[in-house]
Amino acid sequence: MRAAGWTVRQVPVAGRWPRPSVPDRGALQRALAGLPAGSTVLVDGLVACGVPDVLVPQSRRLEVVVLVHLPLGDEVGAADLAHREREVLHAAAAVVATSPWTAQRLRTQHDLPHVEVVTPGVDPAPLAPGTDGASRLLCVGSVTQTKGQDLLVDALADVADRHWTCDLVGPLGRAPVHVADVQALITAHGLDSRIRMPGALVGAPLAAAFAAADLLVLPSRAEAYGMVVTEALARGIPVLAADVGGVRSALGGTGLLVPPAEVPALAMALARWFDLPDLRAELRAGARARRGELTGWEVTSRCLISVLEKAGTPV
Repeated sequence: MRAAGWTVRQVPVAGRWPRPSVPDRGALQRALAGLPAGSTVLVDGLVACGVPDVLVPQSRRLEVVVLVHLPLGDEVGAADLAHREREVLHAAAAVVATSPWTAQRLRTQHDLPHVEVVTPGVDPAPLAPGTDGASRLLCVGSVTQTKGQDLLVDALADVADRHWTCDLVGPLGRAPVHVADVQALITAHGLDSRIRMPGALVGAPLAAAFAAADLLVLPSRAEAYGMVVTEALARGIPVLAADVGGVRSALGGTGLLVPPAEVPALAMALARWFDLPDLRAELRAGARARRGELTGWEVTSRCLISVLEKAGTPV
């Protein structure tokens, strides 16, 4: 957006969103109250949608645009937040979703007349050399029930006779009980030497994890779009994913899809990946073809600018 000539002001607000503490709510209230009346403000849905008591009053003086990654009610263990999200979205000047699936879900779930779609971009990346073309598996995402790492561990236990290792890369602080459960599963299956949870990786360490990957596995129980899917495809890495939300559109006709939350189906797909060289070659060719179709963040920013221009003058 800056490259397009816009002045962009970022306002970070710390907190455990979407369930913030009282001080966190106060910090968001002060941040919004400090903006000039009539300003257009783009707010992340994780921050906005759980606190209608803060956002709705501010929407009367600000043009609030809410960017929804995944409807809060679709997050595992967050169904009680759906009514709060509905109140916030009906007060917003505009609602932006990251995939057509999410937009339709929001329209249906919250009876919204219109939801804009702005698909995430992806940074260009070099082709990943992988390890040996089969054995190095990568799963990227916050270690939470929604992302389904427990399902993947159980599925990998069913194919423990094959040669593989797997890294579950992602923040470990959002759902510590689930993290402990996943680690207990790994130990119970005797897979401590084969499955690692290194925590969140960024920059060069994350790039190295992608470069070494032969297959990205996304076992999510819910997924609005699946940015990690396009990040893998941008490197020519094949993808095995649960057929949830916007993942199918992110894959664009390539990859292996399995029913969500079905361990036997996931295990069977993994076995096919390990046992069928022709399938691996086909999936790699599909990933590389899809790589050439992906668009960058400059396209995303132009689409978002169009939405904000309709709403008013941005802050």
